[in-house]
Amino acid sequence: MADRPSLDYPAIPVDGLLRRAAQRWPERTAIQAGEARISFAELDGAADRAAAAITRRVGGPGRRCAITTVLSPLFAGAFYGIARSGNVAVSVNPLHRPEAMVGTIAASGAVLVLADPRTAARLAPFADRLPPIVALEELAAPAPDPAGMSAASAGGAADTPPDTLPDTPAAGAEDVACLHYTSGTTGEPKGVLLTHRNLVVNAMQTVQAHGLDTGAVAFNGLPAYHLMHLNAAVCAGATQYLYGAPALLGTGTVGESVRAAVRVGATHYYTLPVLLSMLAGAPDLDQLSSGPLRGMFCGGSALPEPVARRLGAHFGIPVLQGFGLAEASSMTHLDRPDRPRPGSAGVPAADTGARVVDVESRAPLEIGQVGEIQVRGPQLMAGYADGTPGVDPDGWFSTGDVGRIDADGHLYLVDRLKDVFKCDNELVSPSELERVLATHPAVRDCAVVDRPDPLHGAVPVALLVLDVPVTADADEVADSVLAYANGRLAAFQRIVTARVVETVPRTPIGKIARRALRETYAGVPG
Repeated sequence: MADRPSLDYPAIPVDGLLRRAAQRWPERTAIQAGEARISFAELDGAADRAAAAITRRVGGPGRRCAITTVLSPLFAGAFYGIARSGNVAVSVNPLHRPEAMVGTIAASGAVLVLADPRTAARLAPFADRLPPIVALEELAAPAPDPAGMSAASAGGAADTPPDTLPDTPAAGAEDVACLHYTSGTTGEPKGVLLTHRNLVVNAMQTVQAHGLDTGAVAFNGLPAYHLMHLNAAVCAGATQYLYGAPALLGTGTVGESVRAAVRVGATHYYTLPVLLSMLAGAPDLDQLSSGPLRGMFCGGSALPEPVARRLGAHFGIPVLQGFGLAEASSMTHLDRPDRPRPGSAGVPAADTGARVVDVESRAPLEIGQVGEIQVRGPQLMAGYADGTPGVDPDGWFSTGDVGRIDADGHLYLVDRLKDVFKCDNELVSPSELERVLATHPAVRDCAVVDRPDPLHGAVPVALLVLDVPVTADADEVADSVLAYANGRLAAFQRIVTARVVETVPRTPIGKIARRALRETYAGVPG
């Protein structure tokens, strides 16, 4: 097994990471967005102001405060402010439909919503169904004179002086710091309770696994904030540069983001597998260089091995895939930067165990066998918001992902358990079929879903986004892609039909929206 050294985790609240960074490196840039910079000392001060403002509004500890914003420096001060006030941050994805955001906020029991102006405007029509919405900019500003503030408007905390906090932490390491909702790509979103200890542990695990240090500049090319990246950068004393994912929104290209990363001196490039796949096929790839980058990092879904190899060979740096989930704060695995293994999601983080079990008997499987992935470690959640623990008596969490582990401890993802299906009593992985389809030069994007079949149980159906001249006969090209793929698949994996589509619907973080596809295309005739 390729074990990483064990770590010694301090018993501090997650905002203690920021306080420590402000004491050690007060003038160092914590966050940069464009030309705007905020130091660790300034960010710590913003967290103090936010904590005091939140305490005045809702009291605490333990009150739930929703926070929803695009990639913005204001998120960091607000998140650490919620933690410092002893309250619980409810992370709400700003890229979701407003109706879905309202549902999440209502289900969470939040008493306050913190939002950027654009997201606040989207939520405004639903104000009668929401708690008070407060602009993040208000938290960053110095507090007003509270003399005229009523106890009702202050949530019972009107006597709290402006911008002041108790000398002792308002939350302990085992208290809940964050309520985070799963993506819901294979079912209804679940509320995940993460403690301060969970977040501190995972920050330190990420620093070790990613090789973050005080000289690092972490380029955030994701569409929204992930606590793992924020906390890890703060823990290491690294600078985080906020760029976002304009390529997903159609407002830029992945190549432009690589150029931006090199221009700002980034050492770590964080993005999504779907965007790295786009980069590998970009017409300007040959014009791009890695500059000071030490590696490219992604997670959320499987990164095709050919993509990792192509980009690694071109840039001369490791292109690394990780594995994690909301219930694990969120990282459990990352490939080794010094010994990358393309196609693998890496080895376990420090103090983390992983195994594969049979999907029916639940018995542990041998090395190399395919089954459901289970993990355990100190980063695992305290439980679900509905009261279910989520882990078995021995501490193992069933991830719902199917994969295998090799003799060196490297994890290989196959698919989501809810996405695999049986054809002729054999397990079929849509992701595996998609990886084969994606190797055809005419395929720009693709997805595979199952269609019920009375003879075989279920059969694969492919949806193809083609990259061919408009004069080409799309049906003929699709037939040739189908023949190409089926010639490389086992009999039970063979795709029965392919349909040409303009786009493959994806979630805000780039995952294929399989539930929607299954509902739309399960009845496609073959």
